[in-house]
Amino acid sequence: MEPRATPGPIEGLFIIDLDVRTDTDRPSGSFREVFRADRLEHLGLPAFVPVQWNISESSEGTVRGFHAESWNKLVHVASGTVFAAIADLRKDSPTAGVVWTGELDRTRALFVGAGLGNAFQATSAVAVYTYLVDAHWSADATYPAVAWDDPDLAVVWPITDDRLSLSSKDRTNPTLREHWAAG
Repeated sequence: MEPRATPGPIEGLFIIDLDVRTDTDRPSGSFREVFRADRLEHLGLPAFVPVQWNISESSEGTVRGFHAESWNKLVHVASGTVFAAIADLRKDSPTAGVVWTGELDRTRALFVGAGLGNAFQATSAVAVYTYLVDAHWSADATYPAVAWDDPDLAVVWPITDDRLSLSSKDRTNPTLREHWAAG
């Protein structure tokens, strides 16, 4: 199977089904090609030149986001599973406020365009969430963020019991309406 890319319901979001090849002589092993510029462009994605590779490891129930950096990213779960939520936080976008949710594992990747809010919750014991970006992250910079439980985005997170975990920063993000009002 060749990889396939499907445009999502949000301008700038693509869902990529990967070609995962299982070893025929060893069913416990596999190989997958996640990023290859010429193939992704052939599938209709914009040109993407990564400059940094980031990895986030999270335990089951951990929610991260919504974070909306000013760069494009190619997201892939190297190990485990996550419930992903992407929201268009761009006020002037034709898909402003639209949300896409879905499960991600080793068989699926996402291309998330600049300005889209990216959030996820680890749904396996440990999830290794990786992403290539086309601009450098800085610990000193401030990036737009919106509350994970924003009522207008209405994301139904799969884990809401005592395993739910958030960083102190993600607990205090503004709502989408507050984000838009602040400009």
